[in-house]
Amino acid sequence: MKSALRTTATAAVGTALALSTVTFVPVSAAVAAPAAISCNTDAGGDSGFYDGASAGEVYNGKFSRGPGIPGLGSYVPQGLTTWHGWDGDEDLLLITEYGPDGQHARIYGVDPATGERAGTVNIAESHVGGIAVARGWVFVSGRQTGDGGHTIRKYKTSEVAQALKADDGTVLAQTGEAREVYGASFLAADGDTLYAGKFNDSGRDSMHAYAVAADGTLTTGTKYEVPTKTQGLSVAAGHFFYSTSYGRPNRSNIYVVDEGATDIDVASTKCFRAPSLTEGITDHDGTTYLLFESGADEYADTACSGGAPDPCTRNVIPNLHTAKTSALPDF
Repeated sequence: MKSALRTTATAAVGTALALSTVTFVPVSAAVAAPAAISCNTDAGGDSGFYDGASAGEVYNGKFSRGPGIPGLGSYVPQGLTTWHGWDGDEDLLLITEYGPDGQHARIYGVDPATGERAGTVNIAESHVGGIAVARGWVFVSGRQTGDGGHTIRKYKTSEVAQALKADDGTVLAQTGEAREVYGASFLAADGDTLYAGKFNDSGRDSMHAYAVAADGTLTTGTKYEVPTKTQGLSVAAGHFFYSTSYGRPNRSNIYVVDEGATDIDVASTKCFRAPSLTEGITDHDGTTYLLFESGADEYADTACSGGAPDPCTRNVIPNLHTAKTSALPDF
């Protein structure tokens, strides 16, 4: 949104008097906050494949129930990504989950073909908000720094594969030191590019693209605007698909933005409602998988008599949901 500055000048010149008046509109008064992007709220559709109140007609017409989310209980799902060729020609979905304070975080492998768990890897404790695979590396959101900054850890794909197959509870160490970045609340990858951005519950924020070197080094590139409350990102079919959510009783949103758009205030941006507490989102061979944290005990066991001490969770969902990726922008 560009600010406007209007200058009006009138002059009358006489033999004894010259008068020139200039009126300025202050720049601060001319800058308006970005208008909220309207999300489709059409009611209806079959919501029988998930618990609780319907998210809306668009969501219900596109998504269906997918594989069960492993872990849960005291572990809370956060990040989701696709790993192509993790074991020969086999692909895998990777899900990150954080545990109770002092417990290790986890990476779960899920076979997209069967929905079966393919193994579990323990990693150092953190919120593990995002996970992505690029150029022989698995990147995971690390702990925040003392001044509120974010970090990204990296693990060799070969070591993650070995740990998944062993599935013996051993804690896998990261390679090198965590990389400090502006934001790592969510991660996504597209080829040799890693995207990492910051969750903000009170306004839009930003993510950056990072070029991934062979040794896993990240070089900062383009900055992008992201929607308020962004929890996950998938880069597929020429779009950025953002999963946004915040609060047990609130619907989530799925934003459809042109891939590469640094400003989301464009006419092509679309949005539709989704069930509460969405997290990571990823594409696997034309199918979009959407993750929820609501199946974890922290949210599923919330007492709903009067909403105390916390509001009720709108939708308790222990499964991934799936949709045809190419159909997501059509509504």
